[in-house]
Amino acid sequence: MRIVLLLLFLAFSESLVAQSFYRFRNQRDIIASFGTGTTTYFGDLKDNGDYIDPKLNINLGLQYFFHPNISGRAELSYFRISGDDQDSDFEGKNRRNLSFRSDNIEFNVAAVIHAFPQGIKFYQRPTINPYAFVGIGALYFNPKGQVPVTDWNGNPLPDAGKYVALQPLNTEGENYSRIAIVVPFGAGFKYKLNPFLNLGIEGGYRLTFTDYLDDVSTVYRDHNSFGDDYLAQAMADRRHELDPPQSPLGLEENHIRGNPDDNDGYFMLSIKLEYYLPPTFLSSHKNKRGKGRYKRAKRR
Repeated sequence: MRIVLLLLFLAFSESLVAQSFYRFRNQRDIIASFGTGTTTYFGDLKDNGDYIDPKLNINLGLQYFFHPNISGRAELSYFRISGDDQDSDFEGKNRRNLSFRSDNIEFNVAAVIHAFPQGIKFYQRPTINPYAFVGIGALYFNPKGQVPVTDWNGNPLPDAGKYVALQPLNTEGENYSRIAIVVPFGAGFKYKLNPFLNLGIEGGYRLTFTDYLDDVSTVYRDHNSFGDDYLAQAMADRRHELDPPQSPLGLEENHIRGNPDDNDGYFMLSIKLEYYLPPTFLSSHKNKRGKGRYKRAKRR
């Protein structure tokens, strides 16, 4: 949030500079954006009805208008999600005692449909413009869990208290991929701060094609199937950490651990600052124009 406020201060400072706006009257077609906000996870380690989860997200993007009402956008985001059965209001989840956290990176491309058309020039755009978007993207996720103090036999575990990746431990016997396809969709609105800047608020949900954002989906593995991998056994079934400890009886193979019928998802709420980049961005137009003047002067 401090970064956004700093950028806003710089933006307003620019509008007070003595230079005339009309020296920048050339069209600016590419928009860069920076945003930050919160991300809320939805999955097996979250109660239904918990819609706000203050986990930070940061995103960077580029946007280009192909039509007065339609633009294309590419965006890169970082965010963290987490879940813990001990935060649940349901006793059954408390007894399951699973938890995770995950640092994630998402890249997506989307079509953005604006309610009102852009002006002929970028600075003639509407002061307020609602929009909706839909796209497709790729997500890298890496759920981690905190190592218990002891294993099921009461022996101390190395690295107790540290977070370790859960996917390599095969907690459910499923070697799932940590890269997933996502479908982002949502809506927002943008407000014109000055000729070069917009301030926007956007909310978007991500449908995912994985049920393992939290490493929980189907059933427990038989404790004996872990062999001598006591760390994986302890991370897959954490009921021994409860007070009093629970026995593994009834948690043999095929006992329910999660719900595979619904994939995991997440919702991102962001405040964004958009800047219309100079017309020479990603172009050598300015340099070519200067070289032309040099050649004409040389011929004279």
